[in-house]
Amino acid sequence: MFFDDWTGLLRTLVVGVLAYIAIIILLRITGKRTLSKMNAFDMIVTVALGSTLATVLLSQSVALAEGILGFAVLIFLQMIVAWASARWQGVRDLVKAEPTLLLHKGNILDKALLDARVAPEEVMAAVRSSGFASLAQVEAVVLETDGTFSVVGPSSDGSTSALANVPKPGPAAHSSDAA
Repeated sequence: MFFDDWTGLLRTLVVGVLAYIAIIILLRITGKRTLSKMNAFDMIVTVALGSTLATVLLSQSVALAEGILGFAVLIFLQMIVAWASARWQGVRDLVKAEPTLLLHKGNILDKALLDARVAPEEVMAAVRSSGFASLAQVEAVVLETDGTFSVVGPSSDGSTSALANVPKPGPAAHSSDAA
């Protein structure tokens, strides 16, 4: 139960080191996009890589070469999806979420908060951490596709071009006043 023999431990040690080296090499070859902030698809690939690594390490019925091939297949598929989503809107829509406007012109958008399962306190914390003392000073807070908050201050020329791909709320969405 606690120990079978030294060969099992030696196999885990050798395969673990080699699998670790292989996954680092594969991730370095595939570039920065593989290691960037995660959307849902990236998280699935990361979990699958971890599961594959655990299986290679702990299952004697899976050879190291099979595990490395599994790593390569997952990373290659992730690269293909990233390549395709950079080129075609339909693929991008399929694998990435849309950014969500949570605060607009100082007003918290209650419906957007509920839909995104975000508490008003999280929006206020993001505003404070960006150096603003008042919600009224903020043009927008956006929940990005990777789950981070972007706080957009007013621009000197009144432009909001950075918000071009963020869906705007309907007129009934503004319900909380700026504090």
